[in-house]
Amino acid sequence: MMSRIFTSALFAGAAAGLIAALLQLYFVQPVLLHAELYETGELVHFGSAAVSAHQDVGGIDLVRDGLSVLFTMLVYTGYALILVAAMALAESRGHEVAGRQGIIWGIAGFFIVHFAPGFTLAPEVPGVAAADVYARQVWWFATVGTAAIAVWLIAFGRNWVSWGIAAVLLLAPHVIGAPEPDTFTGPVPTEIGALFAARAFGVGLAAWVLVGLFAGYFWQREGQRAAQAQTA
Repeated sequence: MMSRIFTSALFAGAAAGLIAALLQLYFVQPVLLHAELYETGELVHFGSAAVSAHQDVGGIDLVRDGLSVLFTMLVYTGYALILVAAMALAESRGHEVAGRQGIIWGIAGFFIVHFAPGFTLAPEVPGVAAADVYARQVWWFATVGTAAIAVWLIAFGRNWVSWGIAAVLLLAPHVIGAPEPDTFTGPVPTEIGALFAARAFGVGLAAWVLVGLFAGYFWQREGQRAAQAQTA
C-alpha cells in the first residue's frame, strides 16, 4: 500500500508540478518581476511622468527559472502525496477513485489550499503592505486545516449535523478575520496586484486539476498492477 501511494504521488506530483511551473513562468512570473520594479523604486507609480504598463522584465534566467521549476515540482509532489493518501483512505471505505474522480479531488484541493485562505488573505505582490508574517502563517495553516476537515465532512458526511459543522468550519476563519496591516501603503499599482491574484488563482486551479487527474489515474493504474501481480 505504501509503495502504491508513494509511486502514484511521485508521478502525479512531478507531472503536474512541471506543467504548473511552466504556467507560472509564462503567466505569473512576469507580473512579479514587474511589481519588483516598483518595489525597488526603478519605476514610480503616479510620478511626474506617465509610466508604460508594458515593461521589459528580462528574459529566461536558467538558474532562477530552473530552481523555480524544481521547487514547484517538489511542492506539488508533496501535495500529491497528501491527496493520494486521502484517496487511499476513501477507497478503503468503498469509494471509487480514478482519473475522472481525481479531477473532483483536485478541485477540492484547490479550494482548500488556495481559495479558502485567499478569500480573505489574497495573494500579494512584492512591495505591498502586509501584517506580521508569523501571524499570517498561523491564520493560513488554521484556515487550510479547517477547510480540509470541512470538505471531507461535506463529501463523506451522512447527515445535516456533519454538513452544519462543515459550514461553521468554513466560515469561522473569515469571521475571525485574517491579520491585516495597520495602514495600506505600497508603491505597486493596484492593477498589477489584481492581475497577480487572478493569475495565481488561475494557475493554481489548473495545477490542482492536473494533480487530481494524474493522482487518480496513477492510483488506479498502480492498483491494477498490484492486483495482476497477486493473481500471477
